[in-house]
This record gives sequence, structure tokens and C-alpha cells, in this order.
Amino acid sequence: MTWETVVGLEVHVQLGTRSKMFCACSTAFGAPPNTQVCPVCLGLPGALPVPNGEAIRLAVRGAVALGCTVHERSVFARKNYFYPDLPKGYQISQYDRPLATSGLLAVESPERGAIEVTIERLHVEEDAGKLLHDRIPGKTAVDLNRAGVPLAEIVSGPDLRSPAEARAYLVTLRQILVYAGVSECSMEKGSLRVDANISIRPPGETSLGTKAEIKNLNSFANVECALES
Repeated sequence: MTWETVVGLEVHVQLGTRSKMFCACSTAFGAPPNTQVCPVCLGLPGALPVPNGEAIRLAVRGAVALGCTVHERSVFARKNYFYPDLPKGYQISQYDRPLATSGLLAVESPERGAIEVTIERLHVEEDAGKLLHDRIPGKTAVDLNRAGVPLAEIVSGPDLRSPAEARAYLVTLRQILVYAGVSECSMEKGSLRVDANISIRPPGETSLGTKAEIKNLNSFANVECALES
């Protein structure tokens, strides 16, 4: 029996601001651990987050470049999870009222030629910190410099049919976001990361199979290899 691969991607793009999403701390890459933090991004009691207007402007620019409908009203929500890299115990993100929806990206598929990939949503959120497993033998350290860095999460529809198509989509998406001045999209610096969703189904079926999610991939080659395996 033959099977059809179905792939959708969630791409996390660091917006090109000098300060974080909800405070004035720097987003500069390469600073010593825990030197670009304040009561807001540390989640200390009484700290008041204030949205970064430049981050919203860049996210809107990215949404327009991808042909999305930008909504006049979007809502931030709490995404609760408990992990050492998230000092508040929740991430400020967007859920049922995202910034933008219903975009379209033209991609040249290696197998199918010109295809169109839907952009289901683009929403704004803050990044978490970073766990360091190589600094202290036998222990894990936490660097919160990235906590609160502004991100745009771009969610595609389940329109890709192979690992090679997924890579072609990512290359095209990165080009557009860089050209639009939304982000430098440097995977080496962590400013572009990918979660890949994959399932299989018999050819001709319209319903999706059981989905497996591969999280936090940091290169296009890793995305392609993970989907191949």
C-alpha cells in the first residue's frame, strides 16, 4: 500500500527589534548569560509588561508580505507551562485572536513545480530562555537573556507533501522576511526555528492521519532530515 506524506510547519521568527517584546532589555546576540534581564522578563511580582510597538509593526509588515489579512483587534493570552526557561510559568502569546490570518505563499516545489502554501496564521509572542547543558558538569544552567525576545509564529497549512518541499517553503519564507526587513532570520543565532508536523494517509484521502510533531529544529537541513526519518 502506498502512502502520502502531509507536512505543516510552524516557524518562529525573531522580530528585528533592539528591545524585547514587553520590556526595554536588549535583544543583542552573544551577551554573557543573564545580563540582559529585568524584573519584567524575569517574571518578578509587580512587574508590568508593555507591548513593543516596533515588534507589532514588523509583524504586520511580515503579515502583509505573506498576503495575510491583518486584523484590527488581536488579543494576547497566557500559554501556561512550567519549565526552568520560563520564569513566569506562562508565555505571553496569542491564541484565538491572532494578529493575522489567511495568507498564501508561492513556492517552487522540486517535485510538483509551482505550488501555493496557505499561511493559516501569524501571531506575536515572547521567547523563552535557553537551557545550557555544557557549562557545569552534570548540571543544567539557565540563561534568561532570550526570555521576552519578540517572535512572530507563522503557521502553514498542511499543504506540503515531502521533506524537499518543506525545505523549499522555508527557503522562500526566509527570503521574503529578510527582504521585507522583518528579521535577519539567522538560524545560527536562533532567530529562526522550526516545529514540523507530519502525518501520512492513503493517496486521495482528505482527512489527516495521526500527527507527529518534531520541535525546535535549527537548520533547513535538520528539518529535511527529521522529516525523512
